[in-house]
Amino acid sequence: MAEENHTMKNEFILTGFTDHPELKTLLFVVFFAIYLITVVGNISLVALIFTHQCHRLHTPMYIFLGNLALVDSCCACAITPKMLENFFSEGKRISLYECAVQFYFLCTVETADCFLLAAMAYDRYVAICNPLQYHIMMSKKLCIQMTTGAFIAGNLHSMIHAGLVFRLVFCGSNHINHFYCDILPLYRLSCVDPFINELVLFIFSGSVQVFTIGSVLISYLYILTIFRMKSKEGRAKAFSTCASHFSSVSLFYGSIFFLYIRPNLHEEGDKDIPAAILFTIVVPLLNPFIYSLRNKEVISVLRKILLKIKSQESVNK
Repeated sequence: MAEENHTMKNEFILTGFTDHPELKTLLFVVFFAIYLITVVGNISLVALIFTHQCHRLHTPMYIFLGNLALVDSCCACAITPKMLENFFSEGKRISLYECAVQFYFLCTVETADCFLLAAMAYDRYVAICNPLQYHIMMSKKLCIQMTTGAFIAGNLHSMIHAGLVFRLVFCGSNHINHFYCDILPLYRLSCVDPFINELVLFIFSGSVQVFTIGSVLISYLYILTIFRMKSKEGRAKAFSTCASHFSSVSLFYGSIFFLYIRPNLHEEGDKDIPAAILFTIVVPLLNPFIYSLRNKEVISVLRKILLKIKSQESVNK
């Protein structure tokens, strides 16, 4: 009996998609395909930016974009493999330590994502509003500092929340109504009042969101004021450089705000899952396509690579 109680306190069952067991094969195929496309798309973008000899892809904007693609692929790797395993696993079990580790990696990459999106917005502001001083204001040193700071902030933020999970006690149901081990469902299962955890989550996550989304909004407000002063051609060029970033920001912040910043977090259940799918699966899938398909320089480099491959194949034949 003691052993059973110990298991109940330290092991959980992820019940995310068990309401539709007849769809498990279809869901497995769909999410597996999304996972492959996400990882291949993002890693390809990372390789294209950091290994290709094109100097146009070594500017701050593309360095930020390469790191954004890296954290998106890490997000997919932190969530999807366990979810795919659970489609055909009988137990669907995950330990408390595995929960903490999974959330730690997810929180790290998503917090870094927030700061990288803010850095990209500032980069666009400098490029459009101060083009003559761009290389001075957005130096390589500043770019490295901002990227490093994003990952440091991500690690510190995730350590706080993952560490606070261990102050909770779980003595009742061990069924987590989710497809991955998020901390919000854990709060609902706790026999200890999770008020402190929720307060810390609201304060720190709220601070990250206020700072990063505030940076994005301020950057775009300055950009909008410059739009009026530019010619029609200049406005079109400025809009094209910002449209992909703004699309990614809207999707990302919309889903993360609904998940972690809204009041009465403990009263929600199934409503978390659609937002979590958008946040952890759809956004990392779409980002490489949003940035690549709307970016002439990336498309130009891809065409050159494809032409080079075709020419080598023709020579070999």
